[in-house]
Amino acid sequence: MKSNAPLLKAIGVASAGDPYLPESGNSGYHVTHYDLDVDYRVSSNRLSGAVRIAAIADERLERFTLDLCGLTASKVSVNGERAAKVTQSPTKLTIRTAAPVEAGAGFTIAIRYAGSPSPRNTAWGDVGWEELSEGVLVAGQPSGAPSWFPCNDHPSDKATFRTAVTADSSYRVIANGRLVSRTVKSSRTRWVFETAEPLASYLATVQIGHYEAAELPPASIPQHAFIPRDLRADFAADFAEQPAMIALFEQAFGPYPFSDYTVVVTDDDLEIPLEAHGISVFGRNHVDGHRGSNRLVAHELAHSWFGNSLTVSAWQHIWLHEGFACYAEWLWSEASGGPSAHRFAEQQWGKLKTLPQDLVIGDPGPELMFDDRLYKRGALALHALRLSIGDRAFFETLRAWTTAKRHGSVSTEEFLDHVATRNGDPTRVLLSAWLFETALPPLPKPRR
Repeated sequence: MKSNAPLLKAIGVASAGDPYLPESGNSGYHVTHYDLDVDYRVSSNRLSGAVRIAAIADERLERFTLDLCGLTASKVSVNGERAAKVTQSPTKLTIRTAAPVEAGAGFTIAIRYAGSPSPRNTAWGDVGWEELSEGVLVAGQPSGAPSWFPCNDHPSDKATFRTAVTADSSYRVIANGRLVSRTVKSSRTRWVFETAEPLASYLATVQIGHYEAAELPPASIPQHAFIPRDLRADFAADFAEQPAMIALFEQAFGPYPFSDYTVVVTDDDLEIPLEAHGISVFGRNHVDGHRGSNRLVAHELAHSWFGNSLTVSAWQHIWLHEGFACYAEWLWSEASGGPSAHRFAEQQWGKLKTLPQDLVIGDPGPELMFDDRLYKRGALALHALRLSIGDRAFFETLRAWTTAKRHGSVSTEEFLDHVATRNGDPTRVLLSAWLFETALPPLPKPRR
């Protein structure tokens, strides 16, 4: 799909130029750090926030934009000086600086804002800040971050976060990173979290609820779990294998990329589990005590490598998240005594062959970027590569990929270059057929 960034710039639309989300993200600068301080009242759904953003100008700036939806900015300053002019549309905050920011210079933006947050209605459903029956869930993919804080909402713009959330003391707050302080004052508690690694804004999350900490079996990394009290026994059964999954994926994909891993189970049912930076969120319907959602546990864990550490540079490359996470499901089945990855590949190839052959997973278009066929065909592309080059070269290639791009941005072309450099140009031809042709290629014969 051809980028429409030049057209957007010509007609004055602020954007990062992503053809799939043409109104999201902003040009002219990149963010290095967000310092968020949010006060939230669950009973009235009222949020008051302050954010201090550290950024670097990519060009000389007299005016720039941030993404913000459904909340109202009040005080805005740049480098400590009150902004010359601030205007707000339903999706953008436009700031005119009192003094120009020169290209290459670091600068800070301070904003106070407030309102009653709500999810954004998008072509992919409601995303962002969402009220639960008792608490809050934030699911930002792909464009929900501006529903709760001003940001540069594009996956390529990764920054570190410090997130402070104050809520009634009866609630537990979970956010990205390490909990560095917890301060109780009267009936309110302030929770402060910090991330050591940069993350895309859509992976920033806050979870608020009547959660209790639950124990998980020891693993190679610290694990945390926060769940409704009545699910303790079922949760213990359903997540008992997570340490083994971590061990398998570290062997297949390289070291776990963050300091720890957190699982949250909401008291509400959720249509699908959700991934965030260092956190996976499941609904109570995903916990049955019989490991009925075992593959989803593996899928969300795999996003730690593919999606959270290695994040797409633009949404057209989404198969680099979902195809890899789907293949991780097959790898876990293979390692834990279930059907092999090859058996899954044969089954899914047969199913896809009966479905419309109109999807180019290397550039699926915004309407189809979360189509289930992209998940399965992306996994098939990886299995085809594995069959072609053999297990040893395949897993060495994946581990080198996650090491080279750790905490960075990735694209399909970069992955093709990486694979071809290590395994020869025929692998580029092989993968290109799976990624850029509509017709379903045959699976290669296993290498002997």
